[in-house]
Amino acid sequence: MRRPTPLPPPAESAADAAVPPSTRGVVDVDPGSGSGPGPETETEAARPSADVDEATDAEPSGTVAPVIPLIGATPMQRPAELAGVAVPPDAASADADADPVRLRQVWAAARARRKALRAEVRRFTGRQRRRRLLWLGGAASVVLLVLSTLGAAYSPLFAVEQIRIVGAQTLDPLDVGAALQGQIGTPLPLVDESAVKAALVTFPIVESYSLEARPPHELVVRIVERTPIGLIQTRAGYTLVDAAGVALSTTETPAPGRPLVTVEGGTGSTAFAAIGQVMRSLPDSIMTQVTAVSASTPDDVTLTLGGANAQVVWGSAEDSAMKALVLEKAMIARPPAAVSVYDVSSPSAIVVG
Repeated sequence: MRRPTPLPPPAESAADAAVPPSTRGVVDVDPGSGSGPGPETETEAARPSADVDEATDAEPSGTVAPVIPLIGATPMQRPAELAGVAVPPDAASADADADPVRLRQVWAAARARRKALRAEVRRFTGRQRRRRLLWLGGAASVVLLVLSTLGAAYSPLFAVEQIRIVGAQTLDPLDVGAALQGQIGTPLPLVDESAVKAALVTFPIVESYSLEARPPHELVVRIVERTPIGLIQTRAGYTLVDAAGVALSTTETPAPGRPLVTVEGGTGSTAFAAIGQVMRSLPDSIMTQVTAVSASTPDDVTLTLGGANAQVVWGSAEDSAMKALVLEKAMIARPPAAVSVYDVSSPSAIVVG
């Protein structure tokens, strides 16, 4: 194996070359004086250069004397300064003049780190924050819309200024509207239904009603009137009643176009309930021709038609719709003027005589 070539020895500096090997690192100091070289030092320094050359030549070739720093060198001297190389003043005093790290700088660095961390967090949670903002914005819009709607609805901007009556046939709409004048000026959502009911109870013919608010200022009252079935003779005169036996009006003489009801047991009997069911099932073409109706039991309801006094044996209130249809067809085929009896108690086998 070939032996590697040895590295060249480091070159001696000019200051080391000027000092003989035998006297390198030795400085005689006069003990009597405080500092500075003594007489012997000066004598040795003034030796002829021949001795130095001899000492130098005496050293074997290929060997390098160790470099020993001079005792007179200051502790802060750098190798470049010992070698005689000029160092700029700024570079030489850079380490000595450097400011120490202050507490304010530490705080500033910590703030910058926290700021960078927050920026990263915001960057990675941006989509989630945008989605949350959209939800919050939508919810806030809905709440604001509801609150504004309620505020406007309960304000005078939607107060009642007009009351319209719908469904009144027997009643005079002006009379009903006058009874409801107390609701004028009330916001539509705050209309007092109990007050409306108390006003309509004074009209017995009203069976039911409903209220409808039409913004901005209209209140619609829909009325369902009771259906009168006939007149019942009483001590006070002739009372118009409906199928439930509710007295609608009373007059001294019979009202025209209303049949006279004769029933045993009064308006609270089962016979009267059967009469009411039969009368409500009659079509208008037959209802207008009935002049009287009577019943002693729920199974023997009898009608009287027109001036010819033709009788209609109805029987019970069962199958009243079918009986009314069969009777209407029979009256068209054979008018009441030529017939004395229509027996529809069995609608599948009608008898006309």
